[in-house]
Amino acid sequence: MWESESVLPVSQPDMTLSDQEIFGDDHPHDHCGVFGVWAPGEDVSRLTYFSLYALQHRGQQSAGIATSNGKQILVYKDQGLVSQVFSEQSLQGLRGHIALGHVRYATTGADVWRNAQPTLGPTPTGTLALAHNGNLTNTVELRELAVEIADDGEDFERGASTDTSLVTALLGMADRIPGPTPFIASPSVTPGHTGVDEAAPASSVVDDLEPAPLVGAALKVLPRIKGAFSLVFMDENTLYAARDPHGYRPLVLGRLASGWVVASETAALDLCGATFVREVEPGELISIDASGVHSRRFAVRRSNTCVFEYVYLARPDTTIGGRRIVAARHEMGAALARENPIEADLVIPTPDSGTPAAIGYAQESGIPFAQGLVKNAYVGRTFIQPTQSLRQLGIRLKLNPLREVIEGKRLVVIDDSIVRGNTQRALVKMLREAGAAEVHIRISSPPVLWPCFFGIDFPTRAELIASSMSVEQVRESIGADSLAYLSIDGMVAATGQGTSLCIGCFTGEYPETIPAGTPVPGTPEATPC
Repeated sequence: MWESESVLPVSQPDMTLSDQEIFGDDHPHDHCGVFGVWAPGEDVSRLTYFSLYALQHRGQQSAGIATSNGKQILVYKDQGLVSQVFSEQSLQGLRGHIALGHVRYATTGADVWRNAQPTLGPTPTGTLALAHNGNLTNTVELRELAVEIADDGEDFERGASTDTSLVTALLGMADRIPGPTPFIASPSVTPGHTGVDEAAPASSVVDDLEPAPLVGAALKVLPRIKGAFSLVFMDENTLYAARDPHGYRPLVLGRLASGWVVASETAALDLCGATFVREVEPGELISIDASGVHSRRFAVRRSNTCVFEYVYLARPDTTIGGRRIVAARHEMGAALARENPIEADLVIPTPDSGTPAAIGYAQESGIPFAQGLVKNAYVGRTFIQPTQSLRQLGIRLKLNPLREVIEGKRLVVIDDSIVRGNTQRALVKMLREAGAAEVHIRISSPPVLWPCFFGIDFPTRAELIASSMSVEQVRESIGADSLAYLSIDGMVAATGQGTSLCIGCFTGEYPETIPAGTPVPGTPEATPC
């Protein structure tokens, strides 16, 4: 659906069925994927469209693109996959030299059109479009601030109900926020000719140019935000990107021949033909215009990237923190084999999430690797009201067993995590029906015990099966012959990141204090991105 700086969106019917409700999907999900490009002379809407394909795994519920031609910002967004939302006609209408895109997964179930991104809002100098990956923890405090500075009766969130719309509103009203800028740091600029292997430093060349219009607003708002955010936003002439001080969610900078791109993962850079320059650093704000890439600090860097990016969320061909994701998952599987050996005939993955770890397990254990399950073509969100019989199909919609491979065999089945246990329970039953002699479940991460406040869709703690059951009780519940998890030490070592990770969902110890009264993710009170 179209938006412009002068046209408000028309309310659409709410569709609140989640993948979990329809398909019994029991894997963790990330909030969203973001992408931005500044490239005069390029077809920026198509670059964004194709790059969103590389980020589709991060969000399957809605997609949107915003473009600017220097005078006007247009937004087109709708519910569904990238291929469902955009057509040749819609892309032809999105012209300009700047674009940003978004794919969304709503953790609290608020999967409605009005909450699709990018968001759009006014500023004193023009218009702002914004896309967000992550989840904020001080939304109540930020909304109180917005109410305080907004004019009486002003609909500062423009009909939406997300923390993303709240950030958009605050950036547009930043000049009304009383007091000084919370954090001031020296500006810098990234050189325009950066080689493939040359990392551009965050503070290299002093920048004496007048800052872009929204830099001052961002420096006033971003230090006040707590929680996880990788933001890509723009006004009519400048592309901006910012990453929270902990760096929970990934964000990278890339170089095109005619411009620059920012994206959630390096896989998106590969798809659009951009050269990886560096990661956007935690606590960094960058602005991109005709004068280059300008960098400013809005907070002290802490570095606590979510470990689940390495376990499951990111694409295997993505690099985060200098570590190729596929290599990390291979090592997780190898460590799992060393920690939890078993006599078996075959190692099979749960496609596709368990495949790299299964290969590592097989190589380390010497047990042959085989594809014992075939994944059906992507089954995503549906706009057709499902029947109860459809729900009962559950995992069979996604996976088919290869009887000739698994019949009579002792199987080691590798998966990335157990959340509620629904997937593994159905999987074990299906493998036994297909003739497996034994089913041994091996998980390439530790037991998930705590909810995530920073943007991953785990259920409430009461719903997490490992929070109330021992390993043996979980094994009995899912019907496996044996069950074992990778240790925290084994998982962390495989990432190559040392202690600079967020592992709160395994330990209950989060990198920052969660404000009192913050709703537990997965409850109706929680605000989605």
